[in-house]
Amino acid sequence: MPMFYSSRFLFFFTIVPLLVSIALYQLDTFDPAPVPSEAYASSTTSIPPLISDKYLTGAEFIGVGLLDKPEDIAYHQDSNLIYTGCIDGWVKRVSVHDSANDSVVEDWVNTGGRPLGIAFGVHGEVIVADAYKGLLNISGDGKKTELLTDQAEGVKFKLTDVVAVADNGVLYFTDASYKYTLHQVKFDILEGKPHGRLMSFDPTTRVTRVLLKDLYFANGVSMSPDQTHLIFCETPMRRCSKYYINEERVEVFIQGLPGYPDNIRYDGDGHYWIAMVSGASTLWRLSMKYPFLRKITAIAAKYGVELMFMKNAGVLQVDLDGNPIAYYHDQRLSHITTGIKIGNYLYCGNILHSYIIRLDLLKYPAQKKKL
Repeated sequence: MPMFYSSRFLFFFTIVPLLVSIALYQLDTFDPAPVPSEAYASSTTSIPPLISDKYLTGAEFIGVGLLDKPEDIAYHQDSNLIYTGCIDGWVKRVSVHDSANDSVVEDWVNTGGRPLGIAFGVHGEVIVADAYKGLLNISGDGKKTELLTDQAEGVKFKLTDVVAVADNGVLYFTDASYKYTLHQVKFDILEGKPHGRLMSFDPTTRVTRVLLKDLYFANGVSMSPDQTHLIFCETPMRRCSKYYINEERVEVFIQGLPGYPDNIRYDGDGHYWIAMVSGASTLWRLSMKYPFLRKITAIAAKYGVELMFMKNAGVLQVDLDGNPIAYYHDQRLSHITTGIKIGNYLYCGNILHSYIIRLDLLKYPAQKKKL
């Protein structure tokens, strides 16, 4: 009798789940593709000489409870205000002070969508890449919101992500994926197919141009200080590339990043700051290497089970040639989407918490790694 019950237990609680899992795998139509080897290759070339691996030890939190997942951060020096987009549709303004407790959060404009990338136009307007609406122009101190563009070459944007403004007024932005929406980001990454585009919009001619297509989740964009090229990020590839505007050519800026890049910001002082939503763990690299692991992960996600965890996020500081200088990260950090240096502080946006994270770079500097 005990043998009978143990065999039945084994059948129903081991064999049956295994057979159901195999059936689900075979029947599911999600079809991940092989990706280029740089997506999963190990590399130390992007590890800088200076490291701070305890970011949260000295971190301060700004706007606690008033900023719902502040994804991007743009600093307006003249007004000393931070502009950031939240998941509830609000573009909010945050006053910058030496004391984090003195910061005041203001509800400014609600786009009715999900504002992500934010930049300032040449005539004082605020340009917003709204994940659902498209590229927006907010003028008149928030009194007027205009849709600039929401499609290119007959293809609607699915995930308008980030925007940069050239000195001549031309806007450069990304549609991270023409196939998946913001709520489906994980499936774009797991599918491993290039659905992203880098584009421009000329406010004078009202023409939207596709500069590059077939990008792997096209993310952050930053204009070079000499205005000759853009730096843009491809998240699953762990790389940032240069796009030369006049020559219309591309070359690698930095690759083999220690994490998955999101936004990239120029600080006006010869450095770019690359935010990384998660570190590149061994499990993440294996998943990128083997499509069947990504399919299992996607099937589990459809049933509300997360198999891939994001941790060890941070911000990498590099020079104008892409040489790494300093890396600020923490195993306890995740979902960091923007890093921007304002004065002596590094301000970080995220898509997890209800606040902006700030670190005093003078009090908590990155240091040489002890051997």
